[in-house]
Amino acid sequence: MFEASLEILALLALIAFLAGIMDAIAGGGGLVTIPALLLAGFPPVEALGTNKLQGLFGTGAAAYSYAKGGHVDIRRQFMPGFLAFAASIAGALIATLLPAELLRGMMPVLLISVALYFAFKPNLNDLDRTERMSPLLFGLTIAPLLGLYDGAFGPGTGSFLMLAFVSLAGHGLLKATAHTKFLNFASNVGGFAAFAAVGAISWKTGLVMGVAQIVGARLGASLAMRKGSGLIKPLLVLVCLALAVRLLMESDNPLLRSIGL
Repeated sequence: MFEASLEILALLALIAFLAGIMDAIAGGGGLVTIPALLLAGFPPVEALGTNKLQGLFGTGAAAYSYAKGGHVDIRRQFMPGFLAFAASIAGALIATLLPAELLRGMMPVLLISVALYFAFKPNLNDLDRTERMSPLLFGLTIAPLLGLYDGAFGPGTGSFLMLAFVSLAGHGLLKATAHTKFLNFASNVGGFAAFAAVGAISWKTGLVMGVAQIVGARLGASLAMRKGSGLIKPLLVLVCLALAVRLLMESDNPLLRSIGL
């Protein structure tokens, strides 16, 4: 099991704090923390497992802040949360059987599409709109589908949940952010449980980063509740584009290979 030095641990805590702020507002915290863990020397599987542990604290703190602020009713989200949790466990356990290259190739295209949707859709604010899907159907389909994706692959889950809550559930941006954090927390718990079961977690690093995530997530959620869509929308677009660029920069990205780059 890899162990980080005190200097590296302090740097990872700072990175987790910044990731917690960003993730609580627009998602994409893994865009920062997973590369940081890999650069610190953690093996890929251990980096993913440790990231799930520290991410639990951030998404949990953000979900609590939004619920306390009255932006999400946890009782109504219990069923979708449980399905996301269970699906995430399944996703983590069958990750080795999924066509990971196909997912990695599609991800930049999907994220850029999400960014364009939020950037150019008119009248996108904190006001709720007409539902295109009932809460029951949303909970039975979208929640477990994205929970499965989060357990199996992960990057962009928060952005996809935001898109689903806005376009299908009719939520305004702030309400969509609050509900995204709750379901993201549930799916993180499931993924964490699977990685913990196979011993792929550095507990000391994950817990130190987790404490920093709590502070960052509480600050990020507070900013989002005060600024609303004026802060959430531009940051969400930037996070989606940054994650897409990072995935495209990987030398073995299948999308680039398919076009001969």
